[in-house]
Amino acid sequence: MTGAQAEWLLMVDGAARGNPGKAGCGAAIFDENGVTVKELSRYLGTTTNNVAEYEALLMGLEALVALGRKNIRVQSDSELMVRQLNGQYRVRDAKLQLLFERALDLLRRFDRCTMLHVRREANKLADKLANRAIDDACKKNLPG
Repeated sequence: MTGAQAEWLLMVDGAARGNPGKAGCGAAIFDENGVTVKELSRYLGTTTNNVAEYEALLMGLEALVALGRKNIRVQSDSELMVRQLNGQYRVRDAKLQLLFERALDLLRRFDRCTMLHVRREANKLADKLANRAIDDACKKNLPG
């Protein structure tokens, strides 16, 4: 596959130091050849690890939409989020429900999307980006 049809990989991870606690999200985008296209991270203030996971996904999906990608594979070490988006778990938390719906809206923009749960070791770059966002915010003494 070539062009917008080639499958790109999105790695996402959220981190919270405490639950809730200071949180950040990270996402890494790779092209069909495994080349890193984009690394994203954002500080979220005080929130839960599950919210941080969804925020990482949303950030990455928005970037892929902007890049015009149509065929993606998403991997996350959040079993909860992946199973919710794959329809295996119900979303019970009201705040997560809003993020879940936003994620579904974004996912509908892709021709093909596979959501995979992976072990933490397979998601190291996204984890590093999420934690970097928290570390940078702490250095700047940002609230949260």
